[in-house]
Amino acid sequence: MKKFFAEFKEFISRGNVMDLAVGMIIGSAFTAIVNSVVNDLVMPLISMITGGLDFSQWNIALGSGEEAPMLALGSFVSAVLNFLIIAIVIFCVIKSLNKMQKMVGKKEEEPAAPTTKTCPYCKSEIAIDATKCPHCTSEV
Repeated sequence: MKKFFAEFKEFISRGNVMDLAVGMIIGSAFTAIVNSVVNDLVMPLISMITGGLDFSQWNIALGSGEEAPMLALGSFVSAVLNFLIIAIVIFCVIKSLNKMQKMVGKKEEEPAAPTTKTCPYCKSEIAIDATKCPHCTSEV
């Protein structure tokens, strides 16, 4: 039993497991933000454009009576719209983050120093610190 707990402790303390846990926590917090954008900003605009249409009220009765099963077509359409809007918002956020990363990355990159040069006699590639060409044996 001690070996099991030791292996579990080793598994939990790995870097990638901790990274995954942090990612899940940040992801759930980000989900709340995206849901707020969709429900509080985008859906009211769509409702205004469509004249106050509420998709969640679209139901098709599959029988008669008060307890008849209902096909909640409106809830499905609303869920699909929410998914598409959330996907677009996440795409825009990730695209802007990638763009910022590229801008920062371009500033930090410096051109690498050359490691080879061309022999002036035989025009072959030789090491930058060579004093004699290994191909034509000329002094460089």
